[in-house]
Amino acid sequence: MRVSRRIWILLAALALVPAGRGHAAEPVVVFAAASLKNALDDATANWTKETGKAVRISYAGSNALAKQIEAGAPADLFISADQAWMDYAEKAGSLKPGSRIDLLRNALVLIATGPKIVGSDPQVALAPDLGATLTRMLGGGKLAMATIDAVPAGKYGKAALEKLGAWDSVKGQVAQAENVRAALLLVARGEAPLGIVYATDAAAEPNVHVVATFPSDSHPPIIYPAALIKESRNPDAATLLTYLRSPAARGAFERQGFTLVGTPGAGH
Repeated sequence: MRVSRRIWILLAALALVPAGRGHAAEPVVVFAAASLKNALDDATANWTKETGKAVRISYAGSNALAKQIEAGAPADLFISADQAWMDYAEKAGSLKPGSRIDLLRNALVLIATGPKIVGSDPQVALAPDLGATLTRMLGGGKLAMATIDAVPAGKYGKAALEKLGAWDSVKGQVAQAENVRAALLLVARGEAPLGIVYATDAAAEPNVHVVATFPSDSHPPIIYPAALIKESRNPDAATLLTYLRSPAARGAFERQGFTLVGTPGAGH
C-alpha cells in the first residue's frame, strides 16, 4: 500500500512538469565561415522563431573549422566559404554522405577606410596599371587580406591580384588576418587604408566603403557549400539545412548581398 502511494505521488509530480521539459532538444551546432556572420545570424534567428529550436554557431576561417571538425569538434553542420575546405572535410570522412550542397554565392571587393558616400560609385579602375594605383593609394600603409594561402577570401584576393597583374607590386604590403572579418576590422579601424573582402562583409560594416569590385573571372567562383557532419546525431540539423536553402531564408542572405545558388539569376 505504501509503495502504491509512492508511485501515485511520483506520477502526480510528473504530471506537473511542462511537456518537453527535461527532454529539451539539443541546439543545432553550426560551424560557419566568418563572412556569414550577419546573414546567418538573421536566418537562424528566424528559424528559431518559427520552430522554437535553438542554434549555436561558431564562426571562423573555413580552414580552421574544417580542421576542428576533422579533430572531432562536435558540429552538426558545416558551411565553408570555398569548395577546397569542404573537399578537405569530405576527404577526411567528416561529412554525411549525400548531404553536401552548394548554398550561396558572393563577390570580391576592394574597400577603403571611411563610410560610404551615398550615391558614389567605385572609384578605382581595375586597369593594367592597378599595381601602381594600389601602391599610390596605400602610401606606405597595409593592404588587409585574410591569410592568402589558407583562408578562402585571402586565396580569392591573391588570385584576383595575380590575374590583374598587381600582386608583385603589393605583396610586400599585405597584412594577413586570420579570417576575412578580421581583415575587415583592420580597415574599419583605420589600421590599414585598403582591404580585400567579400561584398557582404563591406555591406555589414558602416566604417568602410567599396572602391572597386573584382571581375568574377579574375578569381575562382565564390561558392559556399554546406554539409551535415557524419557524426551528428541531431535530427534538426537536416531540417535547418533545408530551411537555409528555402525562399523563407532568402531575404536574410540577400540583404547582406549573398545569392542563393539556384535562385533565378544566380547562374545555376
